[in-house]
Amino acid sequence: AAAPPRATSPSSKAATSSRASLASTFGRKASARRAQRPADALRVRASSAPAPVVFAGDVAAASSDAATSPGFVWKGAKIVPALLSVAVGLVVKFVIPCPAGVLPQAWTLLAIFLSTIAGLVLTPLPVGAWAFCGLSMCVVTKTLTFQQAFSAMTNDVIWLIVLAFFFAKGFVQTGLGDRVATWFVKMLGKSTLGLSYGLSISEALLAPAMPSTTARAGGVYLPIIKSLAKNAGSEPGPTANKLGGFLIQTQLQCSGHSSAMCMTAAAQNLLSLKLAASLGIVIASPWLTWFKAACVPAIVGLAVTPLLVFKMFPPEIQDTPEAPKEAAEKLKKLGPLSQDETMVVVTMGLTVILWIFGDKIGMSSVTAAMLGMSLQLVSGVITWQDCLNEKGAWDTLLWFAVLIGMSAQLNAMGFITYLSNSVAGALAATSLGWGQVFVLLHACYFGIHYLFASQTAQVAALSTAFMAMMIASGAPPLLAGLTMAFHTNLFGAITHYASGQGAVYFGAGYVDLPTTFKLGGVLGVVNLLIWGVIGGAWWKVIGLY
Repeated sequence: AAAPPRATSPSSKAATSSRASLASTFGRKASARRAQRPADALRVRASSAPAPVVFAGDVAAASSDAATSPGFVWKGAKIVPALLSVAVGLVVKFVIPCPAGVLPQAWTLLAIFLSTIAGLVLTPLPVGAWAFCGLSMCVVTKTLTFQQAFSAMTNDVIWLIVLAFFFAKGFVQTGLGDRVATWFVKMLGKSTLGLSYGLSISEALLAPAMPSTTARAGGVYLPIIKSLAKNAGSEPGPTANKLGGFLIQTQLQCSGHSSAMCMTAAAQNLLSLKLAASLGIVIASPWLTWFKAACVPAIVGLAVTPLLVFKMFPPEIQDTPEAPKEAAEKLKKLGPLSQDETMVVVTMGLTVILWIFGDKIGMSSVTAAMLGMSLQLVSGVITWQDCLNEKGAWDTLLWFAVLIGMSAQLNAMGFITYLSNSVAGALAATSLGWGQVFVLLHACYFGIHYLFASQTAQVAALSTAFMAMMIASGAPPLLAGLTMAFHTNLFGAITHYASGQGAVYFGAGYVDLPTTFKLGGVLGVVNLLIWGVIGGAWWKVIGLY
């Protein structure tokens, strides 16, 4: 049955009417919004590029940076060292009058040369950068032509030194140097003293084919010494004197004798002979002549030095029975010679043979080195990228060339002759014999190295002048040339900055600064006595004077 219709009150009618009115109103607004939608969409698309978001922290940081910004900051050369280095040249050029027997051009070159040397000592810039600035001034002031300034870039000795860096890279990269040193530890390492002898002898044998004392130190011997010391409980700090400090100092002090024994054992040896040749000192069969003159004092030095260090700086651990066992275990893990190690043995063996006997077939030392390096490149022992990454080699090429070039031009302009004649005249007035002058100049050359942070830098700066003064006093030219070359190796351990290897070993942290200076000074003098007394007697026997 259908429900009866409900009665509608006046109030219900009013509510219904109100709802209808609201619905109508909202409907009209919705229609209007739909009509506006295309226009809104256009506006949104038109402004769709995102606005940058800025955080309050960024604003505060930017405000802080602006408030604390220092403005202009000098990032170039160290001001005081640069001013002092330049001042040296200015004083020579404008304060000290040019002597009557010297060309004005040579005097200007001397001023620039001394300013460059001062910069090598004070280091306002890296060595290569400062040397380039000095070379630039030679060209800018028209003291030298561009061709004269860069003439030393073709110097064979400089390229031999660059190739020495590459050869050292091959020894380190293949692990051959590490293998040789480890074998000597196995054979002689039962005691701390025997361990030091094993490491020193192995370096002496590696040196002729690995012509970089710094590379031998950093790439071969420091890692081995640190490993031995760590296994013995000797670390930088309170336990350094257990073993590490003694081995570090013994290896550093013996490295001078290892480097002086053979012509190709160090970069400065080759440079010394080149500068001697510029003074007319010609050495027949240079490799063999060098070894014949150096072998006796070098062997005595290698025999005596570990004992002296042992007495002056005794290690707390006297016996190392585990070292040979650990070395044997390491050699067992290394296994037989790898392909790359074998190629290094073959190529370096050929190179050393050609260094020794090459003059008999008309092959120079640098030509032999070029052949050996070419074989290593072709065989893949070392890659060209490895060579490019040897920044030290290319840096050395530049600054060596600068110093050798300036020195050669000073000689060509007659300044070295003027200097040697002047000194000879002064010495003649003192009635000193050539032997006394010889000893005096060597003593001065040794002491001056406390001002130099590089053996090769001192050779390039002073060796020519010192040899010229010795010859002018009456010293045999061959004796002067060889002993100056030997000497340059003997002061490489007198300070922590005296040589590249000195810095490498000191940086390990096993020896403090006072001990370094004490041992370096005493053993440096001992080195001079060994080479001066024992070497002097040997040189008399073989007829050098």
